[in-house]
Amino acid sequence: MIDIKLIRENPEFVKERLGRRDKKYADMIDEVLKLDKERRELLVNIESLRAERNEKSKLFPIYKKEGKDTSQIQQRVKEIGELIKRDEERLKQVEEELENILLYIPNMPAEDVPIGKDENDNVEIRRWGEPRKFDFEPIPHWEIGEKLGILDFDRGAKLSGARFTVMFKEAARLERALINFMLDIHTKEHGYTEVWTPVLVKPEILYGTGQLPKFKEDLYKIEGEDLYLIPTAEVTLTNLHNDEILQEDELPKYYTAYTPCFRKEAGSHGKDVRGILRQHQFDKVELVKITKPEDSYNELEKLVNEAEKILQLLGLPYRVVLLCTGDMGFSAAKTYDIEVWIPSQNRYREISSCSNTEDFQARRAKIRYKTKDGKTRYVHTLNGSGLAVGRTLIAIMENYQRPDGSFDIPEILKKYM
Repeated sequence: MIDIKLIRENPEFVKERLGRRDKKYADMIDEVLKLDKERRELLVNIESLRAERNEKSKLFPIYKKEGKDTSQIQQRVKEIGELIKRDEERLKQVEEELENILLYIPNMPAEDVPIGKDENDNVEIRRWGEPRKFDFEPIPHWEIGEKLGILDFDRGAKLSGARFTVMFKEAARLERALINFMLDIHTKEHGYTEVWTPVLVKPEILYGTGQLPKFKEDLYKIEGEDLYLIPTAEVTLTNLHNDEILQEDELPKYYTAYTPCFRKEAGSHGKDVRGILRQHQFDKVELVKITKPEDSYNELEKLVNEAEKILQLLGLPYRVVLLCTGDMGFSAAKTYDIEVWIPSQNRYREISSCSNTEDFQARRAKIRYKTKDGKTRYVHTLNGSGLAVGRTLIAIMENYQRPDGSFDIPEILKKYM
């Protein structure tokens, strides 16, 4: 959530920065300013009426003692009470409208984020590794999986419907091996604390990280209960400190977790329907950082490098791209995508998205810290995949495939297998 004080004091700056995403947000900022002005006027009026009521009430015992008529005072006190009730009801309505608008306004992009409409305007930062030159025609992972009997799409559909898959034997073992490998690297080499979290959360937790209310249609809600399945462990890891005040010397905090993730993929009809690239249930090792504001952009660069390390150890070619304003997520101020090479598609595909949300999520989730001089400030939160496990499995199957339809296991994973 954008700081209302910043909107109030520098609306043109906020409009210009949000306009880099979409010009429509200028109208929303105008509505915020209008409601904020009315809210502050109502607060002043309510305080004034309460002060008048208190003054009038003090006259009762004096008038009675002196034998004076108190009917006019009583009438005015009654009128004031009705006016306060009216203004308080309107204040509640205004505050609800104001909060609702603020919840739908995305984060402002950082100054160095390229302006653009979609993924075609993203900027490539670097590449690592050379895509393999095959002396045979590489086949897609779903054909490899079906030939080896380790990916079963029909049984996945029988059990749960479209975009669900059953893994057997080597695929199941490799999925498990990748999870353990990623967690080991991030905890032992990168300093993360491993966490095991619930995958069902309350709605206010999803409000904290920005999935609600805007992306409600992508979430799975438990019928009859006020709980949702998480779309990513970013939700639970970031909200570990929801409505808390940390101490400065506690920061930064690094958290990592493996969880299954659940997304309806409501806006992806017809996209990547073959294979396991885009599933309703998928595994991911998530990375979350909670930092001081002045450290967050250095931590973002480190976060990207930490996710890259997994691909480097696996020997998988990839590239890093800086997302433009039109392709960036709702909560992000700046995002790097890491895209791994997929031979059957002859292109790079996203395997990790690493973002700095600055204080956007912290304001929604009320995550603060106390500085050494006693001031309370909002933290900055960062998140990234370290990595998406299923997509890593795809990349291994395709990049390490053999002419006979089998595939090799990267050397570093063999001990995990």
